[in-house]
Amino acid sequence: MRQVPAHHLKDFIGQELGCSDWLLIDQARIDRFADATGDHQYIHVDPVRAAHSPFGTTVAHGLLTLSLIPSLLDGLLVLPEGLQMTVNYGLDAVRFLQPVPVNAQVRLRATLLGVDEKRPGQWLLKVQATLEIEGQAKPACVAEPLLLCFV
Repeated sequence: MRQVPAHHLKDFIGQELGCSDWLLIDQARIDRFADATGDHQYIHVDPVRAAHSPFGTTVAHGLLTLSLIPSLLDGLLVLPEGLQMTVNYGLDAVRFLQPVPVNAQVRLRATLLGVDEKRPGQWLLKVQATLEIEGQAKPACVAEPLLLCFV
């Protein structure tokens, strides 16, 4: 995590903040997500049946890919000095552009889109988060998470 004086946060608007490490999306992760959410649609959890689907294999839930963004952002963000905590403030946009097949590797590429001081000691960051699939030109997901930082 990089911390800078809060008044310098706006200097990073429009800059790519970096890429996360690659993360393997295996069947065990997909199954755990299905159990946690109750979404056991066959395209996610039944490899035999999913082999006959348009995807040819099981695929990660779209919401699983979205849920990876906060942890993959860790270490990429530029945050205000004296940070006490950061909370999820919501999303301005989310698009699922292609499914993540089982055993694919994904990583997150992040760009800072905006910074707004909500009130003294509270900074709202808007990030473009692009979840890339190794070996694919088209990303799995592009989202604009909002993070509220408390100093």
